[in-house]
Amino acid sequence: MTRLLRNVLLILLLLFALLWLLASQLGWRPEAREAVAVACKGAAKPLLPGQVLKVMTWNVQYLAGKRYVFWYDQGRGEDTRPTHEDLAYNLDEVARVIRAEHPDVVMLQELDNNARATDHQDQLALLRGRLADLYPCTAQAYDWKAGFVPDPRVFGSAGRTLATLSRYPIDKAERLQLPNTADNALSRLLQPQPAMLVSYLPFSDGSRLAVINTRLSPYQPGSDVQLRQVAHVAKVLDRLEGQGTPWLLGGDLNLLPLGQHRRLPAELHARYPADSDLHQLWDKYPMIPSNAEASGAEREAWLTHYPNDPAVNGPDRTLDYLFHSPKLQRLGARVLQEDTLQISDHLPVSARLVLPARP
Repeated sequence: MTRLLRNVLLILLLLFALLWLLASQLGWRPEAREAVAVACKGAAKPLLPGQVLKVMTWNVQYLAGKRYVFWYDQGRGEDTRPTHEDLAYNLDEVARVIRAEHPDVVMLQELDNNARATDHQDQLALLRGRLADLYPCTAQAYDWKAGFVPDPRVFGSAGRTLATLSRYPIDKAERLQLPNTADNALSRLLQPQPAMLVSYLPFSDGSRLAVINTRLSPYQPGSDVQLRQVAHVAKVLDRLEGQGTPWLLGGDLNLLPLGQHRRLPAELHARYPADSDLHQLWDKYPMIPSNAEASGAEREAWLTHYPNDPAVNGPDRTLDYLFHSPKLQRLGARVLQEDTLQISDHLPVSARLVLPARP
């Protein structure tokens, strides 16, 4: 071995050791179950048994908008971050849509907090500043947090969260860790750590409604991570149901409904399992949109994902859902497809539900 080669190997070893040290110091090690701080301003009245509750779930794609094809997108572009101007514009657009729809509870996925790619913004704080009159209470939990990610396409801090906004009090919130794809100590420090944000909204009689906000990992051929994540979610829902606690769940679940896989272009078949693991949930609990809606004659009205891909001209699949306890009754639901297509690569799902008369 030549002296030059030895020196190169030594430098590489030192660089790896430095990256490991940085990751160890700046990485994140979440617990399986953690309490989450709740922020409430002013006095809000609790839920009433039997009332109608309007809810929305929306992956807002860290306010990046649709003018990009990012390195991780289906279109495999070269973009690594949005401009400051686009972040400001899409912040206003997300606030506009929420204010116009006026849901009682909003579950948002992919809000950034202290991420280099989005100017270290606290996007929940920015959004709350525009909606404080509607939502006195919020809770937020990270599903990706790292002080430094050495990937050249990130090369800095990462911070991505789930956030729930409520017109009603939140008296408790917690973060529940989901199974993930990290297979060694370094990747566990640097990769996303999918989770559920569970917020408990009190009823006037002292019982509580559990509001669950989540985003599952994208499908990876040969991996069972989605299967394990859905199984974990199902276990949490089963426990709440067994306790008699009414609940609702919203999020970007990254899985197709029954019947949509065969409608995708052949080149996309490998991106999703042919037999959706969501059956673990829809077999037991009401799903919005239902399989009949998402794959029936009016299926285009229920598409929620508009990929960042120049070859795709509009929403082409359903990945975002609401599930709820059978104790809740659905009155109406829709995907907001009008005037929302340029804000995110996902569209909002909204529903009106009747809460149980006796929780």
